Amino acid sequence: MNSLKSFTQKLDTARLEQAITAAELRTSGEVRVVLQAGRVADPTERAALEFKKLKMHETAERNAVLFFVAPDARCFAVFGDQGVHAKCGDTFWQDVATAMEAHFKAGDPTAALVEGIGRAAELLAKEFPRQDDDRDELPNTIVERPADD
Repeated sequence: MNSLKSFTQKLDTARLEQAITAAELRTSGEVRVVLQAGRVADPTERAALEFKKLKMHETAERNAVLFFVAPDARCFAVFGDQGVHAKCGDTFWQDVATAMEAHFKAGDPTAALVEGIGRAAELLAKEFPRQDDDRDELPNTIVERPADD
């Protein structure tokens, strides 16, 4: 069994999608999760590619956040668009990653991602509050990528 399949079997996808939906009810920001099979040399670089592939850079306020996880490579990255990054800086991302890493090491990937999504939601809600005319710009479903994608 590959690591991605094993990983997704441990993952409570419904809980993650609920966390994304709950986060987005508080903010105009958008959140996505991508799971990548196979080897990944640089998770941040790959997250940036996925970000663009999913058109996350096209949100109105440039306030999307991507959680990228590559279980086979045992790595992950949290990638925010320029609008988000301008409001929080590198320290925020490092703190989110550290909190998530503790859950990953404990073998609870759902808790890791829910923790990260929750922390991102706090920042997004503060800096990009939901407006009356806000619409969900991106799907809330988890994206799984095969190793050769």
